[in-house]
Amino acid sequence: MTELAFHFNAPDRIAYACRLLRKAVGSGAKVMVTGDKDTLQQLDAALWTFSATDFVPHCHLDSDPWVVAASRVILATSTESAPHHEVLLNLGQDVPQGFEGFERVIELVGLDDEDRQLARGRWRQYMELGHAITRHDLTLKESR
Repeated sequence: MTELAFHFNAPDRIAYACRLLRKAVGSGAKVMVTGDKDTLQQLDAALWTFSATDFVPHCHLDSDPWVVAASRVILATSTESAPHHEVLLNLGQDVPQGFEGFERVIELVGLDDEDRQLARGRWRQYMELGHAITRHDLTLKESR
């Protein structure tokens, strides 16, 4: 069964996603990132600039097939035609269709009230489907 984790209270979702992706790539993981077009464009730009010393290789799913095959991070508005099914990072508002085909799913939730309400809905959907969920409260992590 798919391993699900919610990372709550990210003060800056895009910056946190960059750090999470850097860590995942450093560990050798392959990650699909889903979200709306605007969010993915913000993430794409941030991955080029978030660190002066690190680069997270990434591309959009509609890039040349050889680029997609060589990239550890794929940005896409859906999981359709996913080149791998290892880790799925959801930055979107809905439960991604086909999420159950991935080994791990990470939901990233910011501080915005609307984002939190939408996350609660996704949490309920996952629970109704019988999935256990791990919760990571980033506020607690930062205060240590």
